[in-house]
Amino acid sequence: MSVSVEPTSVDTPAGERGESRPGEALRPHAEHAFAAELAALAAQDDRPRPERWLLSPWAVATYLLGGTLPDGTVITPKYVGPRRIVEVAVTTLATDRALLLLGVPGTAKTWVSEHLAAAVSGDSTLLVQGTAGTPEEAIRYGWNYAQLLAHGPSRDALVPSPVMRAMAEGMTARVEELTRVPADVQDSLITILSEKTLPIPELGQEVQAVRGFNLIATANDRDRGVNELSSALRRRFNTVVLPLPESADAEVDIVSRRVDQIGRSLDLPSVPDGVDEIRRVVTVFRELRDGITSDGRTKLKSPSGTLSTAEAISVVTNGLALAAHFGDGVLRASDVAAGILGAVVRDPAADRVIWQEYLEAVVRERDGWKDFYRACREVSA
Repeated sequence: MSVSVEPTSVDTPAGERGESRPGEALRPHAEHAFAAELAALAAQDDRPRPERWLLSPWAVATYLLGGTLPDGTVITPKYVGPRRIVEVAVTTLATDRALLLLGVPGTAKTWVSEHLAAAVSGDSTLLVQGTAGTPEEAIRYGWNYAQLLAHGPSRDALVPSPVMRAMAEGMTARVEELTRVPADVQDSLITILSEKTLPIPELGQEVQAVRGFNLIATANDRDRGVNELSSALRRRFNTVVLPLPESADAEVDIVSRRVDQIGRSLDLPSVPDGVDEIRRVVTVFRELRDGITSDGRTKLKSPSGTLSTAEAISVVTNGLALAAHFGDGVLRASDVAAGILGAVVRDPAADRVIWQEYLEAVVRERDGWKDFYRACREVSA
């Protein structure tokens, strides 16, 4: 016997129940933040759409990569990287195979998964956040224990997981940081992905996935505390590896765009005024990450941290906040120095030595970087 999962409906307006409206949220979901772009794409999208998709695969790729529509509407890029990677990811979701976005920390895996779900299903919130304590119920289903104790196992007592809801409604579910989930909990996805069904043995029922259902998982194997995926589970995914930005210019562009988006929501100064400092942050991160200076002349020791693009975005955003609230509104070396120190020096002993060597051997001798050197020396003292 199969069972349907009804979406929860609440008629009370958001403002009356104490919830934030999309326009008031500190970080709106992608489908709210870019609603105008999604609507413009849907209105002009005349290509075939898979069952229950809001957009065609071509329109989904355009939403992520950016472009200009026939009516002149500009679609901003959400991901800066190889087009083929996005096309393969979108095509995977149009098949019956799940998508695994794999990459080192900070390669925009979560960002891409959110925007894919928003463009395909119009809802990026069917999310399971993977941690070391994620239980099997988070992926399958749980129980309302008051109902369970009062009436025993019943449909009313069952609490569907985001994955179960996505199966029943033909939506896209997301599992973030899958490799942080315990191995036995990971494997609860095998039946869902291979048989497209979720048994409910307590009720003698099952939930069968309807057309339109798929799942996006993100994972990395660089951080500590990860659990390798079993070969049986990995076979259920089509894996797409998201690389680090190929060039410094590409990474500067990514950091600038994201900081500008975050800054607007926090009423911070505009990014163009600080593009020189953004380039310096990106240069420092790339050189320490790669273990060699950008001119290829000096080999460097790499610190223990990942120094990802996401961390560069955080450093610059924090610097903009310092400039806005304790400076003249212009991003300067002194505003980003402390953030860089915190990102680089994760191990107080080994990383501090690496950072000091880099400051004295590279930054000190670099033309036009005297202010940056002085700022970094001041916070490192």
